Amino acid sequence: MRPIKIAFFDIDGTLIDTEKKQITARTVEVLRRLQEKGIRICLATGRAPMELPKIEGVRFDAYLTYNGSYCYTAEGQTIFSNPLRPEDVQVVLKNAAGMGRPMMVATKDRLAANGRDRDLVDYAAIAKIEVEVADDFDELLHQTIYQIMVGGREDTYAALMKDTHHAKIAAWWDRATDIIPADGGKGRGIGKMLEYYGFDKAEAIAFGDGNNDIEMLQAVGTGVAMANGSDRLKAVATTICGSCAEDGVYHYCVEQGLI
Repeated sequence: MRPIKIAFFDIDGTLIDTEKKQITARTVEVLRRLQEKGIRICLATGRAPMELPKIEGVRFDAYLTYNGSYCYTAEGQTIFSNPLRPEDVQVVLKNAAGMGRPMMVATKDRLAANGRDRDLVDYAAIAKIEVEVADDFDELLHQTIYQIMVGGREDTYAALMKDTHHAKIAAWWDRATDIIPADGGKGRGIGKMLEYYGFDKAEAIAFGDGNNDIEMLQAVGTGVAMANGSDRLKAVATTICGSCAEDGVYHYCVEQGLI
């Protein structure tokens, strides 16, 4: 096994317990100690840049946001930018309206919606943000859109995506979904980041818990699923560690001699 040089972490359900909505002291410790060992640490999330948690004493080396559609360094240098196509944004808007669902769109520096429903509000609350209903929503749709968020369960995905051609679902929560470019995903984002840093797949490790982490775990040499993760993710993982609530990332890194 080649030495690990870079580690990717999902946020919700991996670093932060979705019930307690906080990061533990041991999780902060493992992040610090990995960096002290010379291992680059990166967030890999469906969240927007403005939704990322501030962890005292920890400065990540790079950020993979919007499920890999927008990746950048801690210094703000863009590594990869892969927005949705405008025609697909318009199709999803029409489909969501036909389902009676508001939607939230994400630009590089703003999240805004054309309405609220309970699923969308609760989805945003996971990241401790409120849904902004924008008066300029129609104008916003002409900007570069990286991701769309819509409330709904798996049985509504087909209707939501009808007649789109270059978009796909990236879901990790059962009451809402993210819509990203068809050629996007955390796996592609990680590939671009490994290329940027000059690291091989075998030198990378990733930790995740949701179905939107499947491609991420497949894009690295060691893919670790949390014990609280989905069955689909566990099926593709290299190994499974303890749950987020039980400091699974910390204990795994200690046991494997990474810290």
